[in-house]
Amino acid sequence: MTAPDPDGLLAEQLLRLTRRVHRIQKRHLEHRDLGITPAQSRLLRTLAHYGSPPRMADLAERLEVVPRAVTTLVDGLETAGKVRRVPDPANRRVIRIELTDDGRAALGELRAARRSAAEEILAPLSDGQRAVLGGLLDTLIDGPDDGRGHRHTA
Repeated sequence: MTAPDPDGLLAEQLLRLTRRVHRIQKRHLEHRDLGITPAQSRLLRTLAHYGSPPRMADLAERLEVVPRAVTTLVDGLETAGKVRRVPDPANRRVIRIELTDDGRAALGELRAARRSAAEEILAPLSDGQRAVLGGLLDTLIDGPDDGRGHRHTA
């Protein structure tokens, strides 16, 4: 008989929770019928973080994917009218990606779908439990503190 592996169990629970979160978010998105894939949704959310339209290379770096993947995502979103390619005013050879009004509206719908999915997932937890979970998740996401108030991030 093998000894219990608490870290292995936690890892499995985190993976199961991640799959459940994706499943529930997908269901909430499908109810809104946006016709946007999870990867396109992530690109739209990333675009919203920029003050001015980013280059494709900026998006690829932020999303941690190859530029070709961003091109495919942008192509689909551009066809759907959610984004548009615009020339960089300082260098006409550089193309930047900006949200359209339709893209901003879709982003609002995506946020609403994520919020309702989060409410469903977190419903069994009290406010105190949610606060504890949030703190634990921040610790796991940010990495350990180095003792000088700095977090190590990979």
